[in-house]
Amino acid sequence: MTAELVRGQNHPLSQARLEIRVSAGKPIVAGATLGDEQGKVHGVEWVAHPGAPTLPGIEVSRQAAADHRLAVDLDAVPEAVHRVTVLLALPTGVGGPATFASVAAPFLAVTAPDGTEVANYTITGLDAESAVVALELYRRQGAWKVRAVGQGYAGGLAELFADQGVPQAQQLASGINEAVARGAARSVAAPPPRTADGDRSRQAAAPALGPDQNGSPYATQDQGGSPYTSPDQGGSPYTAPGQGGSPYGAPGQDTPGTPADYPTGASPTDPATSGQAPTPTAGGSIDYSHPRRQNTPPPPPPTAPPTPPGQPARPVAGDATGWTMEERLYNQVWGMFEDLARTTAAYRSAVDFADSRMEKELDQVLSDPRSRIGGQGDAAREAAHAKHAQLVDQAQQVLDRDIAQLTAEAEVVEPALPPAYAGWDNPVWHGYRVPMEMPMALRLGELHLPEAERLRIPMLVRLPLERGLWIDSGRTGSSDGSFTDSHDLRRLAMETAVAHVARLLAAHPAGEFTVHVADPAGSGAQTLVPLVQSGVLAGPPAVGAAGVVDVLARLTQRVDLVQMAVRGGAADSLPPGFDTSQQLLVVNDFPHGFDDRAVTQLRYLADEGPAVGVHLMMVADREDASGYGPLLDPLWRSLLRLTPVADDHLADPWVGHTWTYEPSLVPPGSQVLQHVLNQVAAARRPWNQ
Repeated sequence: MTAELVRGQNHPLSQARLEIRVSAGKPIVAGATLGDEQGKVHGVEWVAHPGAPTLPGIEVSRQAAADHRLAVDLDAVPEAVHRVTVLLALPTGVGGPATFASVAAPFLAVTAPDGTEVANYTITGLDAESAVVALELYRRQGAWKVRAVGQGYAGGLAELFADQGVPQAQQLASGINEAVARGAARSVAAPPPRTADGDRSRQAAAPALGPDQNGSPYATQDQGGSPYTSPDQGGSPYTAPGQGGSPYGAPGQDTPGTPADYPTGASPTDPATSGQAPTPTAGGSIDYSHPRRQNTPPPPPPTAPPTPPGQPARPVAGDATGWTMEERLYNQVWGMFEDLARTTAAYRSAVDFADSRMEKELDQVLSDPRSRIGGQGDAAREAAHAKHAQLVDQAQQVLDRDIAQLTAEAEVVEPALPPAYAGWDNPVWHGYRVPMEMPMALRLGELHLPEAERLRIPMLVRLPLERGLWIDSGRTGSSDGSFTDSHDLRRLAMETAVAHVARLLAAHPAGEFTVHVADPAGSGAQTLVPLVQSGVLAGPPAVGAAGVVDVLARLTQRVDLVQMAVRGGAADSLPPGFDTSQQLLVVNDFPHGFDDRAVTQLRYLADEGPAVGVHLMMVADREDASGYGPLLDPLWRSLLRLTPVADDHLADPWVGHTWTYEPSLVPPGSQVLQHVLNQVAAARRPWNQ
């Protein structure tokens, strides 16, 4: 029976392997400290946080999130540790809430490895605090207990750490906030959460594989619990998130990273009367959606033909929920992304557990002098290695099964993707026509993990873009980039930018997306030829300092005008003939040709532009801009970093894995880019006359 704790109450823990689940409704930081008998934390090496998420027996999340799962193995913590403190804090400098007064009361649940809840605690009464000691796992007379604490700190993490005796508390708090900011900057933004009645998941739309699906979304009928259950242990402490139900959360629960879903009677974008220009609403941003989007109820998703009992479900393209096939495919791709992230997290955690258990058993053998003589020690070591191999083999079998299912799904989904979601080598581009309405999302590349090198997940971002793009033209540190000289990297970066610009132009209806280019030194002239000769740019690329000043002045003035109109609720006061199309500024070779005023304008466009339809794409090497110092750090963090070569720098929004990103480039010798640009240019001509 679950113990519902109140502040100060404790409850015994009957097992050492636990999971602590945290829900707060808004992104928060979760961490843990290890303390001695007096509760003192001896140093920063006794603190688990997003910058250093793993300690012996403790693993916390690598980034801020609304939901966390902390893995705990009390048998694996050092003997000197008598207290494990779970702490929560609000991230600073990333636009989130400043105090817990504006956050739903954080809820924590201590669960067994199989998902059985042992105790829970809702932290109430928080107001001006920005950090809180939530729970405390402590050892008394050889037994462990959990205590509900709920002690808040208005001074944030620095005050909390200082209270626990952590040396250099302020520096540690600053380092954690920096790690969280870096994680937010490199994270692939998840789709918006479901609405109140959006309790459907892509798993619910797929045929059930068995009556007892706990854990992996591809669980078979005989797997009713953790996929890593060992005969003598009863389960791994690191089972896949989502055990005991859908991996996307309980019905009606808004879970970060879930696919888009819409209530009956609504559409993915607000429809407007045919023929009317899009207008902003009071207090909101301009609606750039196409006026002819239809508001029709969604037809049921396709279902796979019946499969024999015990066999994995046959994948079907578009089997997720959604109003249109486009939306279903979008949700399905994100579902595959999440499934691969979580099943890999379960595999890695199971292997880590197997490693730590084997090390502990071997340490016990070596600590007993009697076991070092004769065959007793050898037998114990062989038994430890055998148990380790058994757990790793079980984890590998489940991972292989899930990857095989996802690979089969990818082979069905990839050919069915519309142009905006498809790779440049997809035949769908050969029949491309300029769309009548903007799609939900755009493909910027592919993502994969080392455990599944051949399984590539399309990286889709929502449209309109919520943040600008930074194409890194410097050395990335990847194996692909280490043998490429700086000149080649700059050329590859511009080619990547041109491919992304072509995709953005191809995804929008005629006249609804305008591209400006600032190339002060003219170094990208050769690469920009396809855009210039096809006539899809708003004008010739701006060169020299004067050209940079002119294009920045026009776009910042545009942002100011639209912001004033929106805030004043007077969209009709915009100048006659005002172009309401989305605007994109491509900046090459930054910071050449940019003075302090131009840099300030760039930051302004990056921060304020996306809300009013002005977006930024920078092609730059961050080292070249190091002369500006920390002034540009907010600019880099506000942009999504992409690379022209394969590189490990992006994180998923669920478990924070580091994914290898590969840009979506046009195959060598292909004429598909020119075909697409010609189609876009032909459709734009009537709008430019």
